[in-house]
This record gives sequence, C-alpha cells and structure tokens, in this order.
Amino acid sequence: MNLFKTMAVANPEAASQAIPVIDVGPAFRGEPGGLEAVARQVGHASETVGFFYVAGHGVPQAFIDDAFQASREFHAITLEEKLALKINENNIGYLPVNQSMQRHSTVHKATRPNFNESFFISHDRGADHPDAVAGTPLRGKNQWPAGHERMRATMVRYMKAMEALGERTLPLLAHALDMPADHFAPFFRDEAHITTRFLHYPPQETDDDEQFGQGPHTDNSFITFLAREDTPGLAVRLPNGEWLAPPVIPGTFLVNLGNIMKRWSNDRFLSTPHGVVNDSGRDRYSIAFFYSPNVASAIECLPSCTSDTNPARYPRAIYRDLILEFYNANYFHRKDYVA
Repeated sequence: MNLFKTMAVANPEAASQAIPVIDVGPAFRGEPGGLEAVARQVGHASETVGFFYVAGHGVPQAFIDDAFQASREFHAITLEEKLALKINENNIGYLPVNQSMQRHSTVHKATRPNFNESFFISHDRGADHPDAVAGTPLRGKNQWPAGHERMRATMVRYMKAMEALGERTLPLLAHALDMPADHFAPFFRDEAHITTRFLHYPPQETDDDEQFGQGPHTDNSFITFLAREDTPGLAVRLPNGEWLAPPVIPGTFLVNLGNIMKRWSNDRFLSTPHGVVNDSGRDRYSIAFFYSPNVASAIECLPSCTSDTNPARYPRAIYRDLILEFYNANYFHRKDYVA
C-alpha cells in the first residue's frame, strides 16, 4: 500500500495553518526589529515542522516563470541528447528515470527507484576553472546541450538569484539559533555548495502502490528552496505522523531544512520527511535549489544548541564527506566512483 495513502492527508486549509507563511521582507529591507521578528518566526517553524513558506523574498516572478520554461525546454530534447549529459562524479548533469532511490532512508525503505528525471546544475565554471582542472570533488563544471544558449542563461540567472536569496537568509537562521547574525557567512564563502535540480515527474500509474515520483526522504542540504506549479503530488510528514499536501501559494517558495542544518543545530531544527506521488495524470515540474556550505567546511554542533545536559549528538565532520556519503547511498551512478 502506498505510504501516503495509508495516512490521512490534510486539506489545503489545514496545510497552510501547519506550514506558516513568513514574510522575510522586513528583515531583508533592514527595518527596525525586522531581523529579530522574522528570525523568531523562522525559528519556531524550523523547530516545530521544518517547513515554511517565504514571501517577500525578492526573486522576480519572471525569473521563476522563465526557469520553468527552460526546464521544459531541457526535458523536451531527445533522450539521446540528454544521455550525452548523464550525471557525473560531481552529481552534475542529467539523471534519467529510475536512477535514484532512497535505499538507506530512515523514513521509508523503497522497493522501486524514483520515477522522475532531473537536470542538475551548479556554479557555471569554465573548463579552465582551477577546480575543474584539478578535478576537485563536487566543484566541477556544468554539462549543457548544444544549441540551447538561452536556456543555459536562464537557468544560470535563476540559480544566481537563488544563491543571493540563500545568502540573505543566513542571518535569519543564525539569529534563530541564538548565534550572531554573521555566524554562518564564513562557511559559505569561496563558493557555497549550490545545486539547482530541474525535476520532471511523468504521470504515474494510479494503481501502482509501490511507485513514488520521489520516495519519502529528508534532504541532505543546509536549506532547500522549492518552486512549484499547480500540479499536485508533494506530501510532507508532520511531526504527528500525518502526511500533508502543502498547497501552492503564489509569490512564495516552500522552504525546508535539511540534514546538515539538523546536524549543525544538534537536532533543534527539524529535517522533515517529504516525497512525491504524481498521480495527477499530467506531467509535473518543480525546481529545487539546495543551498549548503563550502565543501571544505567543518560541521559541528553549535554552542547555542549544546550544554552539559544536552551534549552534542554528532561528531565534527567535513561537509564534503557527508554529502558524498549521501550521494553514494542514493544514486545508482555513484557505484562507478566508489571503490
């Protein structure tokens, strides 16, 4: 039986109440008391549900609309062209249908691969970039189809706008965790680890209870910003165990914290399970932007989140090691790069 269908799914009104809409504009504009007020809302949502909507984010709607059009353009090219860009050791490129799986998830032990195809991009480094030349893990160059220069420019523009949004959000998260507002900034310098995933979910068989567009999982990012259209399919598992279908709210991104933030905050902030079943009968597109620290960053529980009675639950670890462990566990192509 499909996991989502074994539990009640809340109606849109209940969903919007469970996942708050937070206007970050007052903090971004530097209004008096804006940072403190918005950070309190972010902290409460992060501790109680791990998801929230952000309004007043400053990313032009045209950038978002154009990014969806660019995604459709990419996914409409031939499979042969897409396979020429097959995802590589840096997790950049095209991931075909049935090539990822939540095999080691603590949320749900998947029996079938994920029924989606994805195009991953990161910083648009040139072939002569020092990290590309040196083969530095997770800092390679993008793969692009020939003859789609406008699509490329549109995707990169969107990614840069989202990176700027991530940077503006860092003081809110730091303040919400009782740290100085500039605490996280040094970890994201010299190229944060950013990934934009342009997802396409083909229609699923409605009577296949073992098939997920994306199996229930938690993200391994610091924070994720999700752009969606009106085709449903996403479900979020609330702390009480209920699966909830969050509505699309125009002018907002749906945001969730990932495992890196959960680790950094010593489990104070939640990394909430979610997944997708596209039984709508039509194609579904979404764009996930994963914002995480520089790959060389050391992640250790914050002093504001530990004490003598609440010791650190996680040892110090390098972000590169954590993300590669996650990739190796969940993407089939990684077997080619693991000894």
